[in-house]
Amino acid sequence: MLDRTQFLKLAVAALILFGLLSPASAQDKKEKKPGPAGTPVLWRAPDDIASRDLFLGPGGREMRPDLGRVTFVKEETGGYSKKFRVRDGAGRVWVAKLGKEAQAETAAVRLVWAVGYMTEVNYLAPCVVIEGAPDPGKDIERCQGGGFSNVRFEARPEGVRRLDEWKWSENPFVNTKELKGLVVMMSLVNNWDIKDTNNKILYVPGADGSDGELRYIVSDLGATFGRVKLDVPGLWRIRRNRNDPADYSKDGFLEDVKGGQVYLFYKGKRQDLFDDIRVDEARWIAGLLSQLSERQIADAFRAANYTPEEVQTLTAAVRGRIEELSGIPARAASTR
Repeated sequence: MLDRTQFLKLAVAALILFGLLSPASAQDKKEKKPGPAGTPVLWRAPDDIASRDLFLGPGGREMRPDLGRVTFVKEETGGYSKKFRVRDGAGRVWVAKLGKEAQAETAAVRLVWAVGYMTEVNYLAPCVVIEGAPDPGKDIERCQGGGFSNVRFEARPEGVRRLDEWKWSENPFVNTKELKGLVVMMSLVNNWDIKDTNNKILYVPGADGSDGELRYIVSDLGATFGRVKLDVPGLWRIRRNRNDPADYSKDGFLEDVKGGQVYLFYKGKRQDLFDDIRVDEARWIAGLLSQLSERQIADAFRAANYTPEEVQTLTAAVRGRIEELSGIPARAASTR
């Protein structure tokens, strides 16, 4: 006769055999292997805002891609835009984004980085030939020599690990002014595609084997510098676009200030994030943004290869939004 232990083992084996119980659940599940240890960082106080180079951006001069020869590695899946993993002339790996989002994302990253937030490192190539790349389709603008126009290069540095996504409502920075400031920045650049899957944690190792940093970034800022349209007669259907300087310049920004709260004209995804932005939080990020010169703001758009007329339009629109935030009176702050 089988004792109790033998019976249970046979029962579990039978359940596994018939697919009713997975091997993982038949035993104590092993805990998920923890990721690398590091300090979570969303924002770092910038002491050099007025001197930051928004043309070269967070990677500076030293990280620029070598465009002498760019070769195709593989296609990248997911997202709105066509993307290729490529290798530059120096052997470094990048993700090249083609199409309408490339310019907008290049500029948005620079503005977010300028006030201290962790970001990707990217650059824009006005025209580049990618050897071995497949035909991406008729919607992609081509340039001289069979190249691609306005290609965003996003760095994949050796040693930096791309970990899981992070959630807007569940992270180490919930209810901090730094996270609220980032939410305001998303409205300032009209990022209507706010979702957790567009966020990433980057692990940057420390020196000499010490614990590094877990950098919380918004990894996809392509759906920016457009307009949220509510002007479809009789339908009230929300229409959104991206990378449209004229439309961006016409869109609203600061809607109201009441009861110590700031209400922004935001009609994109995750509108709940904008329900509790306090006056002091909006004024905090405004204080950082107001240190940027008109030249610096314009450089962010020059880096993205906008025309001189578009640079002027976008720079004026961003400056106008910064002035709206800066104009919020301190006496409107909540006392809670």
